[in-house]
Amino acid sequence: MSAGTAPAGRGVDPDRAERLLIGGEWTEPDGGHHDVIDPATEERVGRAPEASTAQVRAATEAAREAFGPWSRTAPELRARVLDHTARLLRERLVPYADLAQRESGATTATARGMQVGVAAARFARYARGALEPVETPLPPQVNPAGPMGEAAVIGAYAARRPVGVVACVTSYNNPWANPAGKIAPALAMGNTVVVKPAPQDPLSVYRMAEALQEALDEAGAPPGVVNVVSGTSPETGAAAVAAPETDMVSFTGSTAVGRAIAEECGRGMKRQLMELGGKGAALVFDDLDDAGLDAAVAGIGTTFSFYSGQICTAPTRVLVQRSLHDRLVDRLARYASRLPVGDPRARGTVVGPVISAAHRDRVESYLDLGRAEGARLVTGGARPDGPDTARGFYVAPALFTDCAPGMRIVREEIFGPVVVVLPFDDEDEAVALADDSDYGLLDYVWSGDVARAFRVAARLRAGGVGINTVGRNMEAPFGGFRQSGVGRDVGSYALHAYSETQSVVWSG
Repeated sequence: MSAGTAPAGRGVDPDRAERLLIGGEWTEPDGGHHDVIDPATEERVGRAPEASTAQVRAATEAAREAFGPWSRTAPELRARVLDHTARLLRERLVPYADLAQRESGATTATARGMQVGVAAARFARYARGALEPVETPLPPQVNPAGPMGEAAVIGAYAARRPVGVVACVTSYNNPWANPAGKIAPALAMGNTVVVKPAPQDPLSVYRMAEALQEALDEAGAPPGVVNVVSGTSPETGAAAVAAPETDMVSFTGSTAVGRAIAEECGRGMKRQLMELGGKGAALVFDDLDDAGLDAAVAGIGTTFSFYSGQICTAPTRVLVQRSLHDRLVDRLARYASRLPVGDPRARGTVVGPVISAAHRDRVESYLDLGRAEGARLVTGGARPDGPDTARGFYVAPALFTDCAPGMRIVREEIFGPVVVVLPFDDEDEAVALADDSDYGLLDYVWSGDVARAFRVAARLRAGGVGINTVGRNMEAPFGGFRQSGVGRDVGSYALHAYSETQSVVWSG
C-alpha cells in the first residue's frame, strides 16, 4: 500500500493523524484533520481526517471497480474474511474498547461488551450468513400451448443478488456495533462499501477498517472492497450518497437527515435502508406484582444508564395505568437518583457523559422546555457537580411527570437521559397514547397477564415490541414504522436488505 498501513491493534494516541482508506490504501486527507474530543474529559483523543468531495468520489469509484471481482468470489472466501475480522476484533478488544470509550463516553462494560464485543459478534454472524442459501426454488408451472409457444413445464427459482456499492452512513452512539451491522452483511452478500462515520467518534471505524483490511489482504481480495471517508462537513456524507457509483444507502441517524437522504435516493432510484429516530413507549399495566414492577423500573431505567439515553430504542415515554402511577414514579425516581454519574472509566460508574457540549446543550434545552410546558421535574436534570464531572458533558438522569400528550418533551426525540410519564385508564387509551407519535421503532409492554401483553403488542404500530423485557433477539428483524425508518435488518433479514431479488425461469 503506497500510503502505508495502519499499525495493528493500536488504541488511543492523541497525536495520531488518521488517514482515509480509499482503494486499499491509507491516504492523507485533502482537508486536513479535526480533533476528536473525549466527552468525559474534553481532552483530545486523536485527529480524524477531512476528506474532500473528490476523495469521496475516488472511494465510490474504487468500490465500483472492486464490486465485479468481489461479487464473484466464492461465499467461502467472503466467510473467511468476515470470520478473520471477528477474530482480530476479539484479540484487540481491550485497546479497541479503550479507544471507543474515550471518543464516545461509554462505560467500560458498554465499550467492551456492547460496542467492540457486539461488532465482533456481527462479523462472526455474517461469516455464517455468507454461506446461507441465496436461491429459493419455486413450484413449476404448466403452460398450455398458445401465443407464447408450445405447451411446456416452466421451472423457476428466486435468487438474491448483491445490490452493488453501498454507502454506509453511521451514527455516533455506537461506533462499533452500528457500522459492523452494515458492513458485515453487505460484504457477506458480495457488495462493496464506502463507510462515512459520524464526526464525533470516527476513529473506532478506522480501527475496524484496519482489521477488516488485514483480513481482505490475507484473502487476496481486490482493493476497494471497503473504503472509509470522514469529515465534519455534511458535504462528505452527501457526496457519498449522491455519487453515481452508489447503488444503495444504509443510514442510521436522525429522521431529518434521513428524509434528505431519501430525497436524493429517490432521484436516482437508489435502494435505501434507514434506521431513524425513536420515541419508544413503555406501557405498564396495574396487574404487575411487586417483582414485575421492579423489572419494569429496571427496564425503563436503561434509558438513564445505557449510553446516557443516546439510544433510539430507549423506552423514553412511560405510559402507566393510573392506579399504579404514583408507585411507579416513586420507584423510577429513586432508581434514577441512585445511579452513579461520572467518569466512564471509573469502577462503578453507570451514567457517563453525552457525546458533546452541543448535545448537552440540546438536552438541557428540552429540560427547560419541559418545565415551561408545565411538566414537573421529579428528579435530575442538573449538571453533576462532583470532582469527576468538573469537566465533560454530563447530565443527571431526569424524570418528568404531569405531562400531556401534546408537549414537545413527549413528542420529540431528546436522545438523552430523560423519561416522561403519562397515566392511562384502559388498554384502548394506552394503545392510543403509544401510537400518538411520529415514530414507531420499539415499544414495550409490562403486564402480569400474558394474554393481555400479546394482545396489546399486536395493536401497537411499532417495528418491534418487547414484552416484559428490553432485551433483543439478534435474529429478529429490526426497523421502524412511520418516521422511524424504512426496511429491516439484523439476522438473515440484513442479508435480504443488502440484496436484490432476481427470478430465473426455464423451460423443461
